[in-house]
Amino acid sequence: MSAFLGTHQNRFDAKGRVSIPAPFRTLLRAQADEGTPLVILRPSPLHPCIEAWPNAAFASLGAPLDAIDIFSEDHDDLATSLYADAYPLDPDKEGRIILPESLRQHAALTDEVAFMGTGRTFQIWEPAAAARRREDARNRSRALMGRKNGGDAA
Repeated sequence: MSAFLGTHQNRFDAKGRVSIPAPFRTLLRAQADEGTPLVILRPSPLHPCIEAWPNAAFASLGAPLDAIDIFSEDHDDLATSLYADAYPLDPDKEGRIILPESLRQHAALTDEVAFMGTGRTFQIWEPAAAARRREDARNRSRALMGRKNGGDAA
């Protein structure tokens, strides 16, 4: 597997840990460089969920910063939005992680979570919100494809 695929649901344990799904852990390990965190979590700027990035993919997010004056407010804003709320994590030997409280609050997580694959990354959602997101995305995708094909989206 070379992409994060599918939706997997897990529960928090009594210590507040949740297991990253095995297929996602396998892909994270395959993409990891020695000595770097396995995954970097950050709040999504678009949705009430947590974005989970393999280290190399997360590093690519900073590339646009190279084109901006390092002493500018634009650089500072972009760097802050990318890095200030990012959390590098390594799962324990059973694949469990503890989500920072600020991220749990951002995604309104309580006792269960949905891990949703999005190709290069995955997202962590409250399960009902994840189901709504998938349905909304399918509807918008159908409408987009209808417009691209010159037809009706119905």
